[in-house]
Amino acid sequence: MFNWLQYFADWLIYSVFGLSAQSHWGQALNFFVFDTIKIFLLLFFITTLMGIVNSYFPVEKVRNFLSRKKMYGLEYLFASSFGVITPFCSCSAVPLFIGFVKGGIPLGITFSYLITAPLVNEVAIAIFAGAFGFKVAAIYVATGITLGMLGGFTMGKLKLEKYLTPWVQNIIANAQTEEKIKEENLSLAQRMPCVLKEALTIVKGIAVYIVIGIAVGGAMHGFLPTGFFEEYISKGQWYAVPLAVIIGVPMYSNAAGVIPVVQVLVAKGVPLGTAIAFMMGVIGLSLPEAMLLKKIMTWKLIAIYFGTITVFMILSGYLFNFIL
Repeated sequence: MFNWLQYFADWLIYSVFGLSAQSHWGQALNFFVFDTIKIFLLLFFITTLMGIVNSYFPVEKVRNFLSRKKMYGLEYLFASSFGVITPFCSCSAVPLFIGFVKGGIPLGITFSYLITAPLVNEVAIAIFAGAFGFKVAAIYVATGITLGMLGGFTMGKLKLEKYLTPWVQNIIANAQTEEKIKEENLSLAQRMPCVLKEALTIVKGIAVYIVIGIAVGGAMHGFLPTGFFEEYISKGQWYAVPLAVIIGVPMYSNAAGVIPVVQVLVAKGVPLGTAIAFMMGVIGLSLPEAMLLKKIMTWKLIAIYFGTITVFMILSGYLFNFIL
């Protein structure tokens, strides 16, 4: 599908700029041009598509639905799926998570959303599909949703509400869950201007992260010696996946910034599951997120949340290595 784009990148870098295909700069810039255009095209298309879906399922309706219905466990699936269509990183997902808590939605369900939102969204899907293909992207989406469901279910069963801060507990005790939801019976044609505007806003908002991420990936692709990462994170080392997750957590970024780097790690010989575990650590958990969560959680609850999700991320990395 993107053969024409590779031809363009080859022509621009090797013919117009006159760089050699065997040179470090030639390989790095070719990677940068090809991936930048490809990812922006995919990102705008998938963001627009998800914007259409999101326009029919606004946040208020989802909150109202999840807080009122008994769905015999399916609420975790719905919360995780809603996380897929909201383009948030681990920090920007926190305000909506707080809104869920205020709305009286059970804590386990809100965790399902918080886990999935930064891991799987239209941004991650677009970039992941461009980097590794739609088959791997589909497996990753399924894994991210499953991770959110299992993590939320586990956290819910632990009955951790007592570890919420007094500020949140007071809000929940006095919350008025009755909300009037304004219905907007708009046609798709009437929705499209807002959807396209929102898609463009999202793309513009993360453009700098995409460019920086691909630039780092291009530099690694062109200049990093082959075998550099195999020495430290290889499939034969049992601790590679846990180490990748632990290293990733302090390196806060979003999908736009880290997936191009993961693509290069895989190209350099790092197993895909190990690289994905690293990516999950980077975008799924972060120190800034922990600071934001401190408003609504005690440190003990934050530690339980981070610990639980870290375990599931490690298991996901091993699973990806086994499958792929």
